[in-house]
Amino acid sequence: MFRHKNIVPVLLSLGILAAILALFSVISWSWCFLLIMLWIGLTTWGSFDIRQSYFTDVFYKKARHDGRSLALTFDDGPTPITEDFLDLLKSYDAKATFFCIGKQINKHPRIFKRILEEGHTIGNHTMMHSKAFGFLTAEQVILEINSCDAVVNDLVPLKPRLFRPPFGVTNPPMAKAVQQTKHQVIGWSIRSLDTVLSNEDKIYERVVRRLQPGDIVLFHDTSVKTLRVLERVLVYMKERDWHSVTADELLNLHAYED
Repeated sequence: MFRHKNIVPVLLSLGILAAILALFSVISWSWCFLLIMLWIGLTTWGSFDIRQSYFTDVFYKKARHDGRSLALTFDDGPTPITEDFLDLLKSYDAKATFFCIGKQINKHPRIFKRILEEGHTIGNHTMMHSKAFGFLTAEQVILEINSCDAVVNDLVPLKPRLFRPPFGVTNPPMAKAVQQTKHQVIGWSIRSLDTVLSNEDKIYERVVRRLQPGDIVLFHDTSVKTLRVLERVLVYMKERDWHSVTADELLNLHAYED
């Protein structure tokens, strides 16, 4: 399996063997360099492609599904425009999962409560959504996660179990952190790139060209652009009799601590 704990011992053994052979001029030292580059490449790939579950278990898709359900998810809220997303989802009888940032919950507590009141699931997206998330220590990641949980618990009697790392970055500190906090890491099978692409048609096509039941789709409830794309996606789903459910329902997970 393509996992960090499996890859490192293999590459380390090969590296030692290559160094010994190079020391006795059996092979070129360039083989050692190639192994180092391979390790860097695999680690980078594993860190930024959350679907690989390279450092920790990640739920990103439902392989066996009912043939009709998929999960729409939204990161980085709540924001003032989140209410428009909620209105739109309600009009299509769609449920979603919102991975909320702690500082944003503090800014918009009423909107946060509305998300829950309308039957959607909320997940932890850290307290600050630091751009340096990939460089935080395990202790710092734990603080980010626990601080967000505390903000949630100040408003509602819930402790989220679903966690999505900022930017989808995974690494050993994050893996250690979620092992301690006992959160389930939720990724995605389709990334809309709605915060990167400016053309709504391109965002829409990127989503629907591979969209199937069982998928988990990543959006952000932060722009009118995404709101317009979302409506087109909901129409596309309705035409096929597909339904959006919460990530915990799709994956048969508990969204909150018992």
